[in-house]
Amino acid sequence: MAEEYSNTGAFRGAAFRTADLAGASFHTVDLRGASFRNVDLTGATFRDSDLSGVRIVASLVADLRVSAHDDGGSRVVVDDVDVTDFVATELDRRHPERVQLRAVRTADDVRAMWDTVERLWSETVARAERLPEAVRHERVDGEWSFVETLRHLVFAVDVWLGRMILGEVGPYPRVSLPPTDYPPAALPELGVDPDARPSYAEALALHADRRARVRRLVATVTDAELAEPRTAVPTPVWGEESESVGECLRVILVEHCAHRRYAERDLALLEAHPREKV
Repeated sequence: MAEEYSNTGAFRGAAFRTADLAGASFHTVDLRGASFRNVDLTGATFRDSDLSGVRIVASLVADLRVSAHDDGGSRVVVDDVDVTDFVATELDRRHPERVQLRAVRTADDVRAMWDTVERLWSETVARAERLPEAVRHERVDGEWSFVETLRHLVFAVDVWLGRMILGEVGPYPRVSLPPTDYPPAALPELGVDPDARPSYAEALALHADRRARVRRLVATVTDAELAEPRTAVPTPVWGEESESVGECLRVILVEHCAHRRYAERDLALLEAHPREKV
């Protein structure tokens, strides 16, 4: 059994030379300012990590794949060429809802954007339902399955509409799914079980219910209401949050657009290999 090192500063400033760390895992580890030279990172995965300012110099990067947070403030430079705008433009071409989302300002904009979200998600659900039930639970490259994506969107709506906008309290549904960077030890106090295995029908019904809740709210929201402040504690770990109603709705829109993009990417691979572990 592999040794585990937890809550230790014993390796701060340490040097590893000609060491075999193949298959090692690093979770919640501070590697700021670390230097890697002549290191084999073939097949390594960085997830929920901060790679800001990382430089890769004179290294092999064949088949390097990056799926970053869509925060609009990141720059990507390859061989001294800033490719940020190229990537953003190509994503906008493939997913024009991104352009519409950035232009949302008024209550009418929110309504139109939610109509787009609902239409796109209906298409994505129909695409998923052409695959066998078991495949909808299949993960691709360690990313959430389609069912897990629905579970996460239920959580997102419950946070930003339920807790933040409407001031609801109480545990979250057991099958809802917080972000992957939420501390595992703090999950029980939310009432959720990330290892739950709801059926596709159950997850879909929950998401359909949350879509309907958003639909009802945006149908009557006004420009003045979008500017109203809200303060709540969505989770004990996050603490008190203060946002406008409009910003809370924007987060819901962003979550649905981003996770649909990831779902469409993975569904394409599952369609190509429906009976294989991708």
